[in-house]
Amino acid sequence: MGQNKINIPAGFKLAGIACGIAKKKGKLDVGLIYASAPCTAAAVFTTNTVKAAPVLVSVEHLGSGRIQAVIANSGNANACTGQQGVKDTLESAGQVAAGLGLEPHQVIVASTGVIGVPLPMEKMRQGIKQVISRIKRPTTNDERLTEFSQAIMTTDTVPKIASSAFKVNGKQIKIIGVAKGSGMIHPNMATMLAFIITDAAVAGNVLRSSLRESVNRSFNMLTVDGDTSTNDMALLLASGQAGNKKIKGGTEEKLFRLHLDKICLDLAKMMARDGEGATKFVEVAVSGAKTLASAKQVAMSIAKSSLVKTALFGNDPNWGRIIAAIGYSGEKIQPEKINISIAGGGQKILMCKSGRDPGFSETAAKKILKHTDLKILIDLGSGRASAVVFTCDLTHGYIDINASYRT
Repeated sequence: MGQNKINIPAGFKLAGIACGIAKKKGKLDVGLIYASAPCTAAAVFTTNTVKAAPVLVSVEHLGSGRIQAVIANSGNANACTGQQGVKDTLESAGQVAAGLGLEPHQVIVASTGVIGVPLPMEKMRQGIKQVISRIKRPTTNDERLTEFSQAIMTTDTVPKIASSAFKVNGKQIKIIGVAKGSGMIHPNMATMLAFIITDAAVAGNVLRSSLRESVNRSFNMLTVDGDTSTNDMALLLASGQAGNKKIKGGTEEKLFRLHLDKICLDLAKMMARDGEGATKFVEVAVSGAKTLASAKQVAMSIAKSSLVKTALFGNDPNWGRIIAAIGYSGEKIQPEKINISIAGGGQKILMCKSGRDPGFSETAAKKILKHTDLKILIDLGSGRASAVVFTCDLTHGYIDINASYRT
């Protein structure tokens, strides 16, 4: 994982440029991924009923053939823009295709930014020309990877890049994931933009099921603010140029899924750490549930509670807010069996035992809550299932960012 000395998977090039779509002058705002040959592709898209034009078009393109390019812009979501938005998305795909010698349906289009504002096509046309020109010029892999990661950022404060490598039948396989996401983060599904590329040869059905399951274990276990965006997608492209025998199942599939899970989990945790205005990364771990679904529901109820999140920001060991969130989760629970602990900095304290205050030290609890990496540990005492959800605290910074996002 990280941004330094990462070797791009065979068959891919990336680039990013600034063309003035984003509000901040000089910010990179158009990114391109190009594969030298058609890729096996899989994707998961937002479940929001209000879907942006690039999502609608990309769903169609994904089903019409193998993908060879991704064009993404930040600063404008091209959502709620009607038929003009669809037309602009198709034009963007067509322009990329023409510049790279592809068919338009081989291009995935992604946008992120302000909703309800037409995409500034004069800038977008120039941006596509520039980024195609740039991707054709030689440079270091690290530089281009960083460019692309910055081009898709909105309120993110840091680029989000994760990588992994392993061998299949003696052939080196590389996987890289690049994502953006800081606000409007909540299942289902990915609640951000994530682009994962690998040079592995993988059967299409294996690629699709692997991504779907990895998303469920990572991005769908993440919440920053309880809002699901109109533009979200997680895309996985496999170039097949590592030279391995195609992964169709067995131990090779398990190994591939293990490393894909690592990439997705790393990216999900980065998004929680970089939540808008966040000062703390928090894992909510629920055990003792009757089912996995029940454990996740309880964990998510706690993780998205504004009262819990503001208490975390204020270092307030108010476990009453946590047990209240468990109680309104919709799951059948037995309050008299619930234990609640917090952990951080190598220390742990029990704040609630069998649904009651065990007489813990608030001073000691406050000391733990001052750490930037925290765990809320819940034992429901009703079964053997468990789940972990990632979140962050809720601060004044979140309000400041979102009170003026459009203007």
